Amino acid sequence: MSVIISVRVRRELKEKAKRLGIDIRRVVERALEEEIKRREEEELAKSLEELRRALSGISEREWVEAVREARNAR
Repeated sequence: MSVIISVRVRRELKEKAKRLGIDIRRVVERALEEEIKRREEEELAKSLEELRRALSGISEREWVEAVREARNAR
């Protein structure tokens, strides 16, 4: 399913795109997909950095104990 969006572009851009046979919908869709992917990757990187900082204070011994407790809880 698709939705309709409206966007204003400079007249000369639209005219050049039409003259060159550029499918504006495809270009806009692809650009939006790329920007969404980039932003999602930024959010993931930020979350991973926060997790790394949060876990940096945990010693190896504490990790091992936590894994053992989780296994024993099963």
